[in-house]
Amino acid sequence: MQSIRFSTTRIAFAASALVLGAAIAAPASAATLSVGAGKTYATPCKAFAAAKASDIVEIQAGTYSGDVCAISASKLTIRGVNGRPHIKSGGKNSGGKAIWVVRGNDITVDNVEMSGAAVPDKNGAALRLEGTNFTLRNSFLHDNENGVLSGVNEASTVTMEYNEFGHNGRGDGYTHNVYIGKVAKLYFRYNFSHDANVGHNLKTRGIYNMIAYNRFSSLRSGETGSTAAGKPSYEVNVPNGGTTYLIGNVIQQPASNNNPAMVSYGEEGVGTRKTDLYVINNTFVNDESARGTFVTIRNATTPAKLINNIFAGGGTVTAQATAVQKTNYRSVAGNFVNKATYDLRPATPAQIANAGSNPGSSAGGLALKPTASYKHTAAYSSRSTLGGSIDIGAYEIQ
Repeated sequence: MQSIRFSTTRIAFAASALVLGAAIAAPASAATLSVGAGKTYATPCKAFAAAKASDIVEIQAGTYSGDVCAISASKLTIRGVNGRPHIKSGGKNSGGKAIWVVRGNDITVDNVEMSGAAVPDKNGAALRLEGTNFTLRNSFLHDNENGVLSGVNEASTVTMEYNEFGHNGRGDGYTHNVYIGKVAKLYFRYNFSHDANVGHNLKTRGIYNMIAYNRFSSLRSGETGSTAAGKPSYEVNVPNGGTTYLIGNVIQQPASNNNPAMVSYGEEGVGTRKTDLYVINNTFVNDESARGTFVTIRNATTPAKLINNIFAGGGTVTAQATAVQKTNYRSVAGNFVNKATYDLRPATPAQIANAGSNPGSSAGGLALKPTASYKHTAAYSSRSTLGGSIDIGAYEIQ
């Protein structure tokens, strides 16, 4: 597994959070439940069964096999300590759904590894989300039928940041690294999602989607990284539209794939939803030379905004005739620091440095100019224009 390298920005943010946390006292009734060898609870599920609202469950690093259950208490913080605990399905499941079925509201899961989820109906998940509001941070979910699977909850906000999702999917095209149902909002940022096994690296039916500063890319056939190589379909799929932002992402489609489109929006119909799509300062690379569409848009009447993107490799940018395309850089070959090692920072500044335009604001008043860049693995660094105009693509040339 690849190790996480924390950026100085992220450390500073964590320090600020600690100061803020000290000023806002936890509820007096909150308890810390310790899990692991020699601790009060031998396994996470035993601690979950005993937990009350607002408790903290700390899981010591180690392997917990077959520890499957539902999490019913609300406002829990569940975190790995002294390393990252690995929760393996061990051939078991909770309720025919998942390793952990999250039924409580306002749950945070931080720093866990989960693998092996499989169920009889072939739609299992490491984490099945059934409550309202959920946050996943600093975690590694791999080799499950689905990494994360949520149902319909129009009151729920799902936040995922600093995570790695790899080689999830049964291989049937219906299971994915991450599959979010119809929720109110999805915030998906600073993640590395790769090598979905025939499915999508991210699929969301969220009404509002902020997808920012992530890396969506997969290994080449025969390569081995933190997981085996996959053969993904869409890198990002937003099948029902909705207000969606794709800002500052690195999106690379391998030559061996199951769909020539990289981003798909609105393909299953949008109903009464808004259809505003903002594709701003991303770096797209299509490694398949024979075909491809970078941004496929269907059933959307609102012109998409495609501004300051790099589109490298073969294929069509988009077929939406009304799309606003401004200061994008199109190159069949691309020119990157080291494409062979997936370093997709521009190698030369020509036609990219200071060549972008101010993307302005969304219809809802959100500033579209990127403020960060993805940093491997599953982190970010701050982005500034160094006194000039913004550069094209996901990285500012230094």
